[in-house]
Amino acid sequence: MKTFIMIGAINAFLAVALGAFGAHGLKDKLDAHYLDIWKTGVQYQMFHATGLMVVALLLGKAATSSLFTWSGWLMLAGIILFSGSLYVLSLTKIGPLGAITPIGGVCFLAAWVLMILGAMKEF
Repeated sequence: MKTFIMIGAINAFLAVALGAFGAHGLKDKLDAHYLDIWKTGVQYQMFHATGLMVVALLLGKAATSSLFTWSGWLMLAGIILFSGSLYVLSLTKIGPLGAITPIGGVCFLAAWVLMILGAMKEF
């Protein structure tokens, strides 16, 4: 439980910091297309930082649920792969990096499915 609260809070902090950096530090350095890609990374990072904290709360009710635990780890992997690839793509403009992004999206989807399954099993 504690681990996912901390990971979620760290990612929420980073999403706010990276959002501010994008809005203020990158607005004159990136064209609108790449700035929009950056914003998408920030948005999904914040969504899933919140999801990680939900996982932590669920683990507080069902501490032994491997479904919730795997959900949390997949959300973290999704943040790294999805948001991380969008940040790198925005800064480098290396198009093939966009091929990593869907892998992160699949991690997000799997994490939410595991959360649903865990809720059905535990509650």
